Amino acid sequence: MTDVRDIRIVIVDDHPIFQLGLAAALESLGGLTVVGRASSEEEAVAVVARELPDVVVMDLDLGAGSGVEATRAITAAQPGVAVLVVTMLGDDDSLFASIRAGARGYVLKGADHEDVERAVRAVARGEVLFGADVASRAIALVRGTPTRSAAAVFPELTDRESEVLDLVARGYDNATIARRLVLSNKTIRNYVSGILAKLHASDRSALIVRAREAGMGSPDPGS
Repeated sequence: MTDVRDIRIVIVDDHPIFQLGLAAALESLGGLTVVGRASSEEEAVAVVARELPDVVVMDLDLGAGSGVEATRAITAAQPGVAVLVVTMLGDDDSLFASIRAGARGYVLKGADHEDVERAVRAVARGEVLFGADVASRAIALVRGTPTRSAAAVFPELTDRESEVLDLVARGYDNATIARRLVLSNKTIRNYVSGILAKLHASDRSALIVRAREAGMGSPDPGS
């Protein structure tokens, strides 16, 4: 019978060998129990809704799906569930997108199992923890986040649409926005089309002007 004090974990990764290896490593430690595994964005959301774990260990590259989008959906539906990103992607765009989506921790896959364990226990306690390789950049990104969001001035937009609009206002093209948010170009095109329709803007240039007049489009940290 599972100890009631155990931290319940769901592992999301599209590589079965990594899934099994991490599950075995975590379950060999006291107080940690893997209650579910998933390999896609949709499966992750479903498994978390069913198991209601304490922590989700989330990869960002889920094949056709996005770990960022899975994180966003999970934290929106289950705010008490902590998401710890464990990924090969160490770039600023992936890190920032994960933070914005609600992740409480970010560790690179090259980290020792002890580092992953420490991160799992930390986020389960409600703390925020970043691996040594990304900690300083995470702090800089958080400090540089614009304080005035698109949602505050355009309440008709969803949170994701607000993110996309802010990046459009910075002058980024769809391909760059897709990389920053770890989404496909087609998905970004659809978001931009929806924003244009909701804000009744005639084209992208008019959308940029309107967003900047509303205070959007702050430059990136350090730029």
